[in-house]
Amino acid sequence: MFKQKMSVLLSALLLSACVTSPTGRSQFIMMPETQIDNMGLQAFETLKKDKPVSNNAKYNHLTQCVAQAITRELGAGQWEVVVFNDKSPNAFALPGNKIGVHTGLLTLVANQDQLAAVIGHEIGHVMAKHSNERASQEMAMSQGLSVVQAIAGAPTSALGQLGFGLLGVGAQYGVLMPYGRTQESEADIIGIDLMAKAGFDPRESIGLWQRMEQASQGNQPSEFMSTHPSHATRIQDLEQHMPQAMSFFQQAQAMGKQPRCS
Repeated sequence: MFKQKMSVLLSALLLSACVTSPTGRSQFIMMPETQIDNMGLQAFETLKKDKPVSNNAKYNHLTQCVAQAITRELGAGQWEVVVFNDKSPNAFALPGNKIGVHTGLLTLVANQDQLAAVIGHEIGHVMAKHSNERASQEMAMSQGLSVVQAIAGAPTSALGQLGFGLLGVGAQYGVLMPYGRTQESEADIIGIDLMAKAGFDPRESIGLWQRMEQASQGNQPSEFMSTHPSHATRIQDLEQHMPQAMSFFQQAQAMGKQPRCS
């Protein structure tokens, strides 16, 4: 009888953990959003202590302007945006409404629209609850780990690395747990629609990944060996989705949404 009750309880838990992403994909999410947000908040505070923050006025204006235009489309909540002095061409968004952009990315992008493509993509991960999805899978496999305090207290410990890895910002602590190809592709679609709705030209997302491809010549593993889509696959998927994104862009232009960030 006990086993039967536990089976029913487990089944109910698994059913309640099945949700749908913004693109209609089924997801397994069982952790409370408040806990995931808390992880994001603590991770961001730790990053601000450990990584140098850029005081470059041009970089900060561009990043703040682009991020504000995009997050305005979400309709609720303020986002904290920080530019970090880091030569790697990266950016990230964390649960709890936090965005980090590396100076290396700002030297790579050709214009505000390409930066919008990256920021939109990173926000897409948050909108689709990819951190929660990954953390829920880890919880289900390991029966749970208290990573919130570990992030704030000892990010270089094994437990702290796990926490940062689940959030997608673990590389600087010697561990990288990248999002899977499905999640990356999903964030691309969410991001290109979001940037278009904010008035940024979605066609520039193609130019962005072409520049990324040139910058990583000889450094990117084959698609089969990587959790990320290859640049060619990414560009192909974006081109296929471009008509819908252009429709959003044209609507935004008609509404007078024409960001001038650079």
